[in-house]
Amino acid sequence: MITHSFRETLDGGLEKTGQVVPMIPTFVFGWPSGDELGDYLAIDLGGTNLRVCLVNLQGKGKFEVTQSKYRLSEEQKQDDGQKLFDFCAESLKTFIDSNSGEGGLIQVSPGQKLPLGFTFSYPCKQDRIDHGVLIRWTKGFGAANTEGEDVAAMFQKSLEKFELPVTLTALINDTTGTLIASRYVNPTTKIACIFGTGCNAAYMEHIKDIPKIKDLGLPDNVDMAINCEWGAFDSFEHEHLPRSKYDVIIDEASNKPGEQAFEKLISGRYLGEIMRLVICELIDDGILFLGQNTYKVEVANALDTALLSLMESDPTDELLMIIGIFSHFFALETTLAERQFLRAIARLIGRRAARLSACGIGALVGKMGYLEDGCAVGCDGSLYNKYPGFAGRIHEGLIDIFGEKASNIRTHHAEDGSGVGSAIIAAMTKARKDAGLYVNL
Repeated sequence: MITHSFRETLDGGLEKTGQVVPMIPTFVFGWPSGDELGDYLAIDLGGTNLRVCLVNLQGKGKFEVTQSKYRLSEEQKQDDGQKLFDFCAESLKTFIDSNSGEGGLIQVSPGQKLPLGFTFSYPCKQDRIDHGVLIRWTKGFGAANTEGEDVAAMFQKSLEKFELPVTLTALINDTTGTLIASRYVNPTTKIACIFGTGCNAAYMEHIKDIPKIKDLGLPDNVDMAINCEWGAFDSFEHEHLPRSKYDVIIDEASNKPGEQAFEKLISGRYLGEIMRLVICELIDDGILFLGQNTYKVEVANALDTALLSLMESDPTDELLMIIGIFSHFFALETTLAERQFLRAIARLIGRRAARLSACGIGALVGKMGYLEDGCAVGCDGSLYNKYPGFAGRIHEGLIDIFGEKASNIRTHHAEDGSGVGSAIIAAMTKARKDAGLYVNL
């Protein structure tokens, strides 16, 4: 039932703008050929670091990456937006200077410009690939004078200020980059998902099935990547997802109550807190940690999701890892029965997250008719990569949705979308515009 309603929501987002799941057109047309060659720059404004990459595409799914990271301070995240983009441009200049010159990796002849892909993983409204109006900051950013502005134009201004030999070719979301990078390396990839602090997916849609961009007059037989922003599924109405009382408490205490309903059930930002709320209720009911001082575990967000994955993967009969976690972080002693119970709760929370994630994948697979021929799903993010059994439980969920044919759908570790994917998209966009295709998009 969840998968079915998810699919209806995705269709609704393609039909008209302003929907809860926005299904954002990315202006990335079609798949990479796999023969993309040459040097491309990529810059990724992430949550904690700014990453600058030089990607050498070698064709046949091969590439080499040279990269540097530059730390973002909390002040920079809240300061003026133009200053933030100046910092990005200055870091790019440092990177180009340190990799240029005699025998350097970057050789730019006079008048030549290198194509640059800019990964900007915050919700933007795009009318073309080298433009994006920031809808709202997320991930703790709050830089002034940026929301409602074209971030590509702001960055372009900074690039000109530092006289850099680059052309801003594409502004992309990391999930779209993950889709394209995974496809470049594994041609059976048709969907990409991120399961980390947040959650999202991207896939390739037929233009004829995106009614809301009919007015662009694009040919029906062309495809375009869609950035789903599916963490918002079932927000506000809460009709489809089975929320527990703990989920409701988390939602009401969050900075955006009612929003990102799907994300709040499955992303790494919330799983530890769900478990902590269960523990607190059992303490109040006089069931856990009797006669002990439990104040440390009663602090909001005191239990990190990483600790749940440790509890689940404890290999010892005595559950020594769980003894260590509760004594070290919360100064609590545990009985064996309590530890077994705590691990069972962690398993329930982790399993639910993975099974709900399978609903999203199932909705896209069913919608696009990928079940018969099968497809690969590139997955990235800390939950998929580090949480024990997460991938296996997604597969179990898919079997419950589709039966035995679910074995045609394989998830695999995705390629680096914000670096390599961004560079490949810059290469594809340059080739498309050089060939005179949809040059104004």
